[in-house]
Amino acid sequence: MKKILIIRFSSIGDIVLTSPILRCIKLQTDVELHFLTKKKYSIILESNPYIDKLFFFHTLRLTLKELKSQDYDLIIDLQNNIRSFRLKWNLGIMAFTVCKRNWQKFLYINFGVNYLKDHVVDRYFTAVNNMNVINDDKGLEYFIGPNINIDFDVQKKFIAWSIGGTYEQKTLSKQQIVEVCNNLSIPIVLLGGDGEKEIGSQIIKESSNRLISNFCGYLSLDESAYLIKKSYLVLTNDTGLMHIAASFKKRIISFWGCTKPSLGFAPYMAHEDSVQIVFNPLSRPCSKHGQFCKFTSKGCVKKITPKKIVRTIQNI
Repeated sequence: MKKILIIRFSSIGDIVLTSPILRCIKLQTDVELHFLTKKKYSIILESNPYIDKLFFFHTLRLTLKELKSQDYDLIIDLQNNIRSFRLKWNLGIMAFTVCKRNWQKFLYINFGVNYLKDHVVDRYFTAVNNMNVINDDKGLEYFIGPNINIDFDVQKKFIAWSIGGTYEQKTLSKQQIVEVCNNLSIPIVLLGGDGEKEIGSQIIKESSNRLISNFCGYLSLDESAYLIKKSYLVLTNDTGLMHIAASFKKRIISFWGCTKPSLGFAPYMAHEDSVQIVFNPLSRPCSKHGQFCKFTSKGCVKKITPKKIVRTIQNI
């Protein structure tokens, strides 16, 4: 049996987006599949049944010491950066590497010339063309671990709202969220990390909606995924929880400004009723990762009107 190492160090969404290729390689070939990532993202992969062994990147020296003893037949590099290049060089093993399409992204962001016609999941599969592994079109997967303990009644109909993002420029403002909540009568759970804990509390304090629960900073990623899985509808910025929602085929309303779905990171094979609300959809993205905005310093996603969001929710 051949032994294959897949490399993807970060981040939440990008690792979730590797799930189709993990499944298809494991089910379509006779291999032992290992995965190398960062320790802080271990929860995303620990319960994945297609991974035989999980490794975590420490220093280059220590990681190489661990990996060299495995005697791999092939490396699949889905990260494609300096760190993964150094690992491949030192291991001296045949490798397939994803093309990140950085030149095409540069043309699109700076000149509006868009050659990015495929999703990043499709780019992952292109990297393994020589393995004759094909996309089974079953979408993303996220496997929740066994230890889930949340004080919330998931039997009732509720909305899960992921309010965070890697950069402020990718997130809706507190004012936008409060105004939307004021016009809804359905329970809402706010999801995010420690960085969103305070804004979650402020939203509850300032909103007239008494059916809001703030779970930002209080849940593990698995617990947040569980609430998403049990929700009726997911509202989300362009963030990792959006891709987890897509893995459960949830109805998703996603909000876009500095980044655009056309960069290749739209919710992949989500529920057919999902909607992307994009500020100025005909304009090119402001930046590759959304940290810079060409319209306003705080991000053009904040120009999406609460009225439009409420109307979209009501139509779903």
